Amino acid sequence: MLLKKNIPISYIFGKVKYEISFVFVYATIIGIWDKYFHTININIPLSVPMVLGTVLSLLLAFKSNQAYDRWWEARIVWGAIVNDSRTLTRQLLNFISDPYVSVNVKNFQDRFVHRQIAWCHSLGQSLRNQIPTQKLDQYLEAAELEYVGKHDNVPNALLQLHSRDLKMLLQEGQINKFQQLGLDETLTRLCDSMGKCERIKNTVFPVTYSLYIHFSLFIFVLLLPFALLETFGLFQIPMVITIALSFFLIEKMAIHLQDPFENKPTDTPVTSITLTIERNLKQMVNDHHQVPEKVKATSFYVL
Repeated sequence: MLLKKNIPISYIFGKVKYEISFVFVYATIIGIWDKYFHTININIPLSVPMVLGTVLSLLLAFKSNQAYDRWWEARIVWGAIVNDSRTLTRQLLNFISDPYVSVNVKNFQDRFVHRQIAWCHSLGQSLRNQIPTQKLDQYLEAAELEYVGKHDNVPNALLQLHSRDLKMLLQEGQINKFQQLGLDETLTRLCDSMGKCERIKNTVFPVTYSLYIHFSLFIFVLLLPFALLETFGLFQIPMVITIALSFFLIEKMAIHLQDPFENKPTDTPVTSITLTIERNLKQMVNDHHQVPEKVKATSFYVL
């Protein structure tokens, strides 16, 4: 996620350097050829690119809104994951017998909470096409790690282990049916959040829509110098570059926002959110071993 400060200019303009280079060369050739060779007799009324530019503005505004909605929905879902992870831990601590009375209860709660932390890490890694079992050995027991390693969807397998433990608690009389129902509802919300993330990840933004906008944008850029030549001469070069730059930047912004799980600076900061969850849950069970510190931004973005 991009932060409000210290965003380098090179990052902003680096996204459109090839497009702007093309516009610069194209506008310069048109301007120099017209000034020194006087063989360009194409005069396009300024109203033509103005109409096309208006249409492009509307299309880009719609695309930007849709892309931001996808990014914002991803952030809302991960906010819900934070809340449900805390809720699950709180329920587990208060529904079961006092952990200080029974060592077995304390061990069970710690194992369950560590598995929930592993679930958050695994979900974030799988959404970014990384190895979903990476670094999970510090949270899971060997048998659990072996079990989830046999599944394509590791986060779903971890939820299955959660559900199996809740069934065992009910059978042993550690919790009653109403408490088991409350815990299961929290697991259901976590499963829903996982499904929403997977939907955003796997639903591709309409490719034809993006291609049509990109194609129309280049037509606009190709026509613009001819509409400005008669009035501005060589001065049309910086004007064309400036106008094209604004359109290309808006387009690139939408392209990056529409995919919030691609391990890019514009991503939803799932790693930072997961570390916050880990810190909160470990403190709730009084586990002060290897508690991650608060994420401090060392760059212009956090992941």
